[in-house]
Amino acid sequence: MEKRIGFIGCGNIAEAIIKGLLNAGYVSKMITATNKEKTERLKYIKETYGVQVSRDKKEVVDNSDLIILAVKPKDVVDALRDIQIGDRILISVAAGITTEYLGGMFKDNVRVIRAMPNTSSMVGESVTAICRGRFASDDDLNCAYEVFSSIGEVAILDEEYFDIVTGLSGSGPAYIYYMMEALVEAGIKSGLDAGVAQELARQTIFGAAVMLKKTGEDPSRLRLNVTSPGGTTMAGIMALESRGFKEIIYNAVYEASRRSKEMRESIGA
Repeated sequence: MEKRIGFIGCGNIAEAIIKGLLNAGYVSKMITATNKEKTERLKYIKETYGVQVSRDKKEVVDNSDLIILAVKPKDVVDALRDIQIGDRILISVAAGITTEYLGGMFKDNVRVIRAMPNTSSMVGESVTAICRGRFASDDDLNCAYEVFSSIGEVAILDEEYFDIVTGLSGSGPAYIYYMMEALVEAGIKSGLDAGVAQELARQTIFGAAVMLKKTGEDPSRLRLNVTSPGGTTMAGIMALESRGFKEIIYNAVYEASRRSKEMRESIGA
């Protein structure tokens, strides 16, 4: 892809994408970034990654073929005010903001792509769901796929599933971190040193994730492989089941998805 990329917003997700693009061989001079008011942040992005920066968002748009809108949902309207996207591709990572809502902000038939990465993008291990708006083409979707492949895996879905995606993979890393907190606390309460408990829990979660990815096995199969009847793992699994572990996880995903929908509807998006 040889498109000039402009970022409106320079937060953590924008930085992760910039870093991923550069690691994938993208040329820094083809990337320009701007934000609302944090000059020090722009200076950091320029000095760290060698990309172009500007205080003028119109200049960024005019000098780009593809615009990545990386701002908080509440800042979307202000970020896009007084600019014209024209024939450029507009990719939004603003949670809960639909392609229809974004397209409706312009007179032209803007080619909008919506994306939902997660915080693991900071280490190049995100999973990003993408979908296209009414006027975006297959080529536009492929461009977005290429961009987000630089920070991890990509799934193409219909937009109707994005609230669920938000609850599952968007919020998912926090559930895993919370589980690790519980594992560490259990180790400490049982007598382990805090540092040892943390290292054991961290590597256990990492190893399980790698095992899932490398083997391609169903998680239930991997669980059964290490759950011997009458053994220690079985005792632990039974304790989780008796307290409704799966139901707790389901409720977490459901409530996060419900909140995503609620937030989207509150701003008419």
